Parts: sequence; structure tokens; C-alpha cells
Amino acid sequence: MSKQKTLKGEVSISGIGLHTGEKVNVTIKPAPENHWFQFKRIDLENQPVIKADAKLVVDTSRGTTLEKNGARVYTTEHVLAALYGMDIDNALIEIDGPEIPILDGSAQPFVDLIKKVGIEEQNADKDYFVLDENITYEDPEKQTEMLAVPQDEFRLTVMVDYNSPLLGTQHAHMYHLGEFEKEIAPCRTFVFLRELEFLAKNNLIKGGDLDNAIVMVDKILPQEKLDEIADMLGKPHMKIESKGILNNLTLHFQNEPARHKLLDMVGDLALVGKPIKAHILAARPGHKGNVDFAKLIQEEIKKQAKRGPKFDLSKTVFDINQISGMLPHRYPFLLVDKIIDLKDDGITGVKNVTLNEHFFQGHFPGNPVMPGVLQIEAMAQCGGIYALSTVEEPEKYSTYFMKIDNVRFKRKVIPGDTIVFDLQLLSPIRRGIVHMAGKAYVNGEIVSEAEMMAQVIKDKE
Repeated sequence: MSKQKTLKGEVSISGIGLHTGEKVNVTIKPAPENHWFQFKRIDLENQPVIKADAKLVVDTSRGTTLEKNGARVYTTEHVLAALYGMDIDNALIEIDGPEIPILDGSAQPFVDLIKKVGIEEQNADKDYFVLDENITYEDPEKQTEMLAVPQDEFRLTVMVDYNSPLLGTQHAHMYHLGEFEKEIAPCRTFVFLRELEFLAKNNLIKGGDLDNAIVMVDKILPQEKLDEIADMLGKPHMKIESKGILNNLTLHFQNEPARHKLLDMVGDLALVGKPIKAHILAARPGHKGNVDFAKLIQEEIKKQAKRGPKFDLSKTVFDINQISGMLPHRYPFLLVDKIIDLKDDGITGVKNVTLNEHFFQGHFPGNPVMPGVLQIEAMAQCGGIYALSTVEEPEKYSTYFMKIDNVRFKRKVIPGDTIVFDLQLLSPIRRGIVHMAGKAYVNGEIVSEAEMMAQVIKDKE
């Protein structure tokens, strides 16, 4: 398992907020395990903390704004993208103002800070959200479409199309987080010249200038209109006579705008609250769509927790003949049909429950229910197979119960059910003593659970 990570020390940077125009100092500090990303407004009374959580987003106008109990943090996406993109799990971001500074309009300055101080591995395992079924999203008004499909790592594919002959249709991708630092982090935010009037009139981009954004000219505006926009922004007048990039910047990549949209997605999806294993494809994404999609993922996390893990019942690690060669049990007391997964720290087995089971003849024959004690016995047999798989000549050993704790029965098991027993080792095996926690599932729902301790003993010859 991958381990959680934080910074080795704290780092600081100062700058101007893009929309508020206020100077702010930011300090990013290490944080304990399972902390995730949190912002702390040290300039406000009681220094309120706002977690990076999609449910706390209150505005997505040209940036992602979080608020809790009246305390806000504006333009969170770039610093969150840097932390997430550098595979950090836990950090505290202290700020003495309302908005994260725009700096050069990319995530690169924050990435440089993280690299400068270094990354430290923590003891806890990463708490991944692993997508197991597709998620779709559509915003017809903004023509945004998103699709998440199962994938064993975090992968993004983005298409942008602004009906602009200058920008055209662009695509960008990130196949894994390892590409973020060099391929995505340097990509700067961009704006069309024709959008500046609207942004200025809506009290945005007070801190905008040619050093922190790529300004694209795809439509020549009258000089009086240019002068009016410059006055609203408090900038000197200038003449613009041709289309292109206003500040004559050299783009870091031909598709830098699309890559920046991907960068924004990384930051906004950090609001899910945990690292993601999925491939997300997005057409014309924006902060609103990103945050809406993050909320959909949060809902899927809740659904997954309720329905339990998915198991591949088509797999076979040990079939019934191999199980019979390991366990001393026989009909009617061999209660495991096959093993579908065997790991260093756990095992997963299957029992198909049919009306032909011998115990249904006397246990509620008019309303057949599998006895709870036999569910625990079947679970224990899976644990026995795990224990015996660790020794040579397992047929010469037996596994005996020592104790059972925390037994719970959640719902009845009836003929036609397929029970999946999933057991995890609670401590290393010592002196043949095996301590495991097991859960039994039917259709993704827990039907019973227990903690069991047993000892593997060699049979006398």
C-alpha cells in the first residue's frame, strides 16, 4: 500500500490575490495523517479553519471559493493542484488574507516550494477512492460534459473549445500524477480580452496584470472600449492592432490553455477529500462543473461505503478440491466453495447457499435461514485456509479456535444467497497464532462480522 505524505517542513510565499487585489502571505505547513488539506485564516478572530471540501464551495466565478461560518478563502485551485499533483495527502495552508495569491497564474511557484522543503512519508496508508462504476455529468448551459471510468490510477483527459479561431479546439491529458510537475504545473491561467470588461464590472480581477495571466486577443476592440477597460482595471492605455497573445508571451506548450484547465481540475477535484483512482474525461470543464463533479464523487463514496466492496466472483485461487486438500473438514461441515483472492494480509472466500444444505432440514424449515454460527464457522474456515497457506505441507496441520470477539449479525442469509467472506490480518502471525477480522457480504451488504483468533498446530503422526 502507498503511504500518506506531507511536507518535511513549512514554506511561505507572498503575492497579490487575482480577484481581491489584496496582498496576502501564505504558509504551507506539514499536517498529521488523515488531515487532508485545510486552510486557516490567521487574520480573523479565532483563526477559523476551512477544509478543502466540495460541500463548502460557495462561488465558482473565475475561481473556487470556500466558506465556513462566514470565513472565506478565494482562488484555492492552484495551491490545491500543487499539493494534490505532488502526491501530498496532508497540509495546513495558513493565510493572512482572503485569497490565495495568483503569483504567475500557474501552480509552479507552489510546486517549487514543496520541492524546496521536501516530502515526508507518513505511517498511515493512503485512503484512495477507487471508482468501480461509471459516473457521468452534463451541464447543458455551459456545454460541460464529464465522465469518470474505473482506472487503477488518477488520469485526466481534457478538451476545451471556446468557439474562438485563436484558441480552436485543444486537448490535454495527464496519464498519471508523475506527469503533473513538468507537464501541467507550469501552465498559466488565461483570459480573452473581450471578457475583461465583464470581469471588471463584476468586481473581479482587481489584482490581474500581464504577469499573472495569458491575455488572448481573438477580437479587436475599439480604442475607446480598450481605454474604458484599462481605466476600470487601473492599467495604462495601450493600442491593440492585431490578434494573438496580448503580452507577447511565449507559451510553455502549444496547448497551454487546455493544460491549465486540466490543472484547475486537479485542484478542484482535491475537494473530494481523498486521492482518486479513476480516469476522468472532461469536455469544456470549468470550476462549476469541476466542483459539481467532485460532489458526485463524494456521493459515490457514500454509496460505496453502504454497499461494500465489489468482488470478482469469476476468479479462483483455490477450488473445492484444493480446499479439501488443505482443510480436514468434509461434508456436511466443509462450508467454503472456493477462494477468490489471497494476499499477504488477507483472504477472500465464497459460499453458495442452496436449499440442499443439511442444516435447512431442521433450522426454520418453513422459513430457511442459515445459522449465524455456521456463517462464523465458514468465515473461520477461510481464515484457516489463509493460515495453512503459509506453511509447507498444510495437510499435516490443523487450525483451532482460541477466541471470537465482536460478533455481529446484520441480516439473514437464505437459500440462493452467495456469501463472500473477506478477512484481513490484524497482527503478524507469531508462534502459529493467527488474529483476523472478517466480514461476510451478500450482494455487497454486510450480513455478519467477527474478530477471530486461532492457532495452527501440526497434527501428531
